[in-house]
Parts: sequence; C-alpha cells; structure tokens
Amino acid sequence: METYLVFVDAVNNSNKFWSAKAEGSNLIVQWGRVGYQAQTKVHTLGSYQRAVSKFNNLVAEKMMKGYRRSQSQIDSNCEVSEINRAIELLEIIRPYVEQRNFSVAYINALNQYLKIVPTPLGMQIEPYRVYRSVEDVDYQMGLLNSLLATPAPIASAVAVGHAPEVTAAEPKVVSLKTISKNFWRHL
Repeated sequence: METYLVFVDAVNNSNKFWSAKAEGSNLIVQWGRVGYQAQTKVHTLGSYQRAVSKFNNLVAEKMMKGYRRSQSQIDSNCEVSEINRAIELLEIIRPYVEQRNFSVAYINALNQYLKIVPTPLGMQIEPYRVYRSVEDVDYQMGLLNSLLATPAPIASAVAVGHAPEVTAAEPKVVSLKTISKNFWRHL
C-alpha cells in the first residue's frame, strides 16, 4: 500500500510532495520539494495492520491540508484520463502565456496542471516564468499527446511476448517512461 501526494500553490511558492508506503510492519514516509532530495522517516509499528492504520490516518491528514494524489515521477504510470486533463489544462494555459496575462485563471490552471504532472520548478517559483513561450506549452502538449498515440508496454506482456487481456473495468494507463526525460528541460 502506497501513495504519492502533492501540494501546489505557485503564488505562495509551494511545490511539495509527501509519500508513504506500508511494508510489513513499517511505514516509510518521504517528503520534500518536487525534484529535490526527499527527507525520509521510517515508523516501526509492530504489525502490517498498524502500519496501514497509520498510513490511512496520515493520508487523511494530508488530504485535509490540501494535498492531492498524483504520480510520483515522470517514469510512473498514469491514467489516460489524467493525461487528457493535463492536455486540456495546457490548452487553457496557452493563450495566457501567448498574451503574457498571468491572471488568477492562469494560476489556477497552472496549479491544477502541476498537481497532475509534478514538476521540479526550483526553489523559487515564478508563475509568469514557468512557461517562457507558447512553444514551451506546445512542446509539453506534444509529449503528452505522444503518450496517447503509443500504448505503453506492460512489463509482463513484454516478458512473455503477448499483450494481456484488459477488462472494461480497468482504467487504461500509459507509462510516462515513454516520453523524454527532458520533459521539463525544454522549459
């Protein structure tokens, strides 16, 4: 059992993550700024049930503080619906960047986008400098669209040489591993 949460508020320079993983009788918690070395604390709780209970309590506490679920890295899996939402948000952001209009609407769309795709923006976030041009926005849109065009291989399917059956109840996921590690370096 594990989770990865982010808290983003570009105006107030917040771009942090918190993650937890229950392993045996331990709960491993990490936190810090997105893209930076995490701090780690291991809670030894005596049983898996206690670790899960602490996990659930801490997750609820963080969610009440405004943290939201996200994927941890550019190399994790992501539901197609999340990628589509990220693209929609970039489409909202694009005209603001083009007009250099960094209004509340721009900030709201940027914050939502950063919750879906955690971004190492450095120690000091300047919302009006996240995207220097529409080309930066278009570059990320192109990379996200490439995820939708190429289905991600599943490790077990690659190992045995065939694709597993997907049931209608399973959400379609794509791997962010298939896009460039320079996703944010273009900016």
